[in-house]
Amino acid sequence: MGLLDKERATLDAFMPGLDEFLAGSGLEELESPNSKGITAFRSHGGPALLVPDELSGMGATALQAVRIQRAIGARSPSLAVATTMHHFSIASLVALSELPDGWEWMLLEGIATENLLVASGFAEGRRDGGILHPTMQGTSTDAGVRVTGVKRPCSLARSMNLLTASVRVPRLNGEGTQLAVAVIPAESEGITVTPFWNSFALAGAESDQVSLTDVLVPPQLLVRMELSEDECLDDIQTAGFVWFELLMMGCYLGAASALVERVIANDRAPESDRLRLVVELEGAMAAVENIARQVPDGQRKRSLLADSLIVRYAVQDAIARVVPHAIELAGGLNFIGSSDTAYLAAAVNGLGFHPPSRAKMARPLLDYLAGDELEIV
Repeated sequence: MGLLDKERATLDAFMPGLDEFLAGSGLEELESPNSKGITAFRSHGGPALLVPDELSGMGATALQAVRIQRAIGARSPSLAVATTMHHFSIASLVALSELPDGWEWMLLEGIATENLLVASGFAEGRRDGGILHPTMQGTSTDAGVRVTGVKRPCSLARSMNLLTASVRVPRLNGEGTQLAVAVIPAESEGITVTPFWNSFALAGAESDQVSLTDVLVPPQLLVRMELSEDECLDDIQTAGFVWFELLMMGCYLGAASALVERVIANDRAPESDRLRLVVELEGAMAAVENIARQVPDGQRKRSLLADSLIVRYAVQDAIARVVPHAIELAGGLNFIGSSDTAYLAAAVNGLGFHPPSRAKMARPLLDYLAGDELEIV
């Protein structure tokens, strides 16, 4: 059994032919700004992966989704990262649709049947603020809320059909503001996309700047969250973070696995060293899968989010150990002779750049382990 056979079998079960296409395209094409990876993902029905069966989707579980992201990440890290942002948005909408009187089920059904891609405009980590503090602001009008703000980088910027975004909006009673989730069609007046991503790494993810200027969001496309500015996580945010961490871990473990696949096939490398790489990766993946198996019953629990963050930082450490060793075992001639090795060595480090950072979460996690409520900063 090959290193990624289980993951690739899961991908083939949900999107037959996608892995074959990605394998035949190669990293150089798939990781370029003009990559056909996102188009291929859409043409194989990928947008419906996490939409429930009863809403015309594929109904993949968290465990299946993590394995699929690892399989895609091994072929194209850019595509894995870009599609994770779509899946994160879908998982959040699914959680919202489970609330009483939720209308999100209609949107999810439309996404599945029309094969729509959803970009995420939720806040990223910033030095001067937490990731739960929206960078977009809304003003009330008779027709709805007009949203202004910038999201950069925003994966799927050029291919998105919809944008989900966190927005600070005035409360309906006029007393202060509240957090809301807006679902915005990409063709809405006032949305512009401009270049932002200048790195060669993950260039195929379409991570450019999306700017909103007085974009009208009607009331039926705005979900108001009952949290004050001083409150921390609600259940929907907790579930979204759990899914985000899981899927991103799958992406970057896939990219690291692509390097290890090349090394374990090299008979000139010592057997014990090759096995050590596999043990590190499979141990990390087992921890990720343990979190994924708990999602159906526990995705809204702060305890599972805390566990997912701890595992995420452990996965970062495992990747940091595996990748340099894999490159060393691959040998200098391999590094010089193939751009794939150098590219994967660069792209695989991206997990540490996604929120929430280890440095910011050190104190909140230690406080949580001492008995306090978990906060995300």
